Amino acid sequence: MMQFGIPCSADAEFERWWRADGEWVEAPNVRRGGNSGVQRVTDASGRCLYVKRQTGHLYRTVRHPFGRPTVLREATALQALSALDIPVPVLDYCGARRDTGQWAAVLVTRALDGHQSLDRWYAEPRDEALRKTVLDELARLLARMHRAHWQHGCLYAKHIFVRERPQAELPNVALLDLEKARLRLSASRASKHDLAQLSRHRAPMPDQDWRTFLASYQAAHRKLGMRP
Repeated sequence: MMQFGIPCSADAEFERWWRADGEWVEAPNVRRGGNSGVQRVTDASGRCLYVKRQTGHLYRTVRHPFGRPTVLREATALQALSALDIPVPVLDYCGARRDTGQWAAVLVTRALDGHQSLDRWYAEPRDEALRKTVLDELARLLARMHRAHWQHGCLYAKHIFVRERPQAELPNVALLDLEKARLRLSASRASKHDLAQLSRHRAPMPDQDWRTFLASYQAAHRKLGMRP
């Protein structure tokens, strides 16, 4: 069950996830005038899930001048990128409600089994051919995302996840932390923002690999029939 409206305070599923208990992977911290935290939870079937809970954690736009829970924006981005065949965590539940004038919201996603963040992946020696294969795959999915005018908004190496697969298959590259993702008026704006951000936050990716990635990204754009 997924809800993108405002569930009432009696909603049983919202209460279940709001009260779920697990290991803190991101302790509650004050951001955007509210607080946000993430716990790792194991469900009855043994699956690992991540439960993000927020109180008063809002974003504002012309359409929502009084603020809207950021997990609702993240849920929309997860669904949109999944529809574009861009690997992202599977969304299990999203809901929000307003109690005594303050928003409370929860987002539940499945763990990316076998993946590790790009910065951790680079912490171990990798041969040049494998690094290029991963960077080619990252370039293709980012070009596809930007072509659809989607901007990640927080494109750091720690938010790009990699899973190596048998030699005959391409590695899987996925994107996380989409609460700042949004549609831009043009693919060019989405591309320029994300690439500039990744350039600043790509450590420990070496300069040579960054140049390899940019060349692959430009080639992916040409294949899609558009300029980066």
